[in-house]
Amino acid sequence: MTHATDILIFLLVVGARFIVPLFIPRYPIPAILASLIIDAVDQTVFQQFTRLPLEGYQGYDKALDIYYLVIAYLSTMRNWKHHFAFEVSRFLIYWRLVGVTAFELIHWRPLLIIFPNTFEYFFIFYEAYRLRWDPRRMTKRFVLASAAFIWIVIKLPQEWWIHIAQLDTTDFIKSLLGVPLDASIADIFAANLWLIPVLLILAVGLYVLVRWAMRRLPPADRKLAFSADAHQPAFTDAQRRAALAEQSRRLLDGTLFEKIALISLVTIIFAQILPGIQASNTALVLGVAFIIILNTALSHWISRRGKEWASIYREFLVMALANFLFAALFIWLMPHTGGRLPWGATLFFVLLLTVLVTMYDHYRVVYLMRFHQEPAG
Repeated sequence: MTHATDILIFLLVVGARFIVPLFIPRYPIPAILASLIIDAVDQTVFQQFTRLPLEGYQGYDKALDIYYLVIAYLSTMRNWKHHFAFEVSRFLIYWRLVGVTAFELIHWRPLLIIFPNTFEYFFIFYEAYRLRWDPRRMTKRFVLASAAFIWIVIKLPQEWWIHIAQLDTTDFIKSLLGVPLDASIADIFAANLWLIPVLLILAVGLYVLVRWAMRRLPPADRKLAFSADAHQPAFTDAQRRAALAEQSRRLLDGTLFEKIALISLVTIIFAQILPGIQASNTALVLGVAFIIILNTALSHWISRRGKEWASIYREFLVMALANFLFAALFIWLMPHTGGRLPWGATLFFVLLLTVLVTMYDHYRVVYLMRFHQEPAG
């Protein structure tokens, strides 16, 4: 039987998985690490503190992973100064998106090792480097070598462990330590007191190793700052107007097609796990394309009149209202095609689409100001 406390814990954890990634554009390292940690412990929290059935949670878990990874990708348009690293990150995120979409459609597990989540650790690597050094120092060879190392040495073994061998790290450790699989952390330490000094020694050793490595790194270019805005260039009003004019020059361009591809892949992934949806993937993609084209046309119309959004929050609210009206029309048309899209799922998709499209449009302007006004680095 599900209790109110179980529902509260579930809502808090899932709510954190939606809200924390929104801080990635401003605070990349703290927010992406927090998202990663929440992703790692959410099922453990449910197992330890609730009696919720978790049989179908893996699908939700993977979709929520995609959500925060896409926000991380959008933040690269806002923050990254190394154009080649940005292009590498774009390839890595779309490679993963295609793989996860294919997996959700045919459920063939090897797809997840063929299309590993290299983007996440590459993003963390770049942002960690950017804390102290100007990333424009990095050569193309260094960027490619770093991505290849993450892909081959880190992600392939991890994806094999999780998706092919299907081993749970927590259960594996409990088996090695000879404790029951339902044992709590306190039970593990009570049965293995020797773990306490071993972990303390490992912690000290790790601290010494990090200090040793830090002394051998090149001199830092900047003071440590976790805010991405600490080292952003100051763009002029003229640069911003030029970027807005360039973005609104044509409706049908590569930017529009990328937005449609990006949001369509995310929509298909979420559509596989949300209940009550009776719509073909083709219908969903057409609906997404229709709404994005209308959004883009509205934004272009505003820009061509010499105006711009006062803030990203106002843009989100206006676009959310417009998108909900567009989605209501889409729902009205669905029965004529033999499909069904519940209002709850529709509201979710509208909010998800609006968040991602608003971020894309807002950060694309910064991208244009940086790489069309400054050397790409």
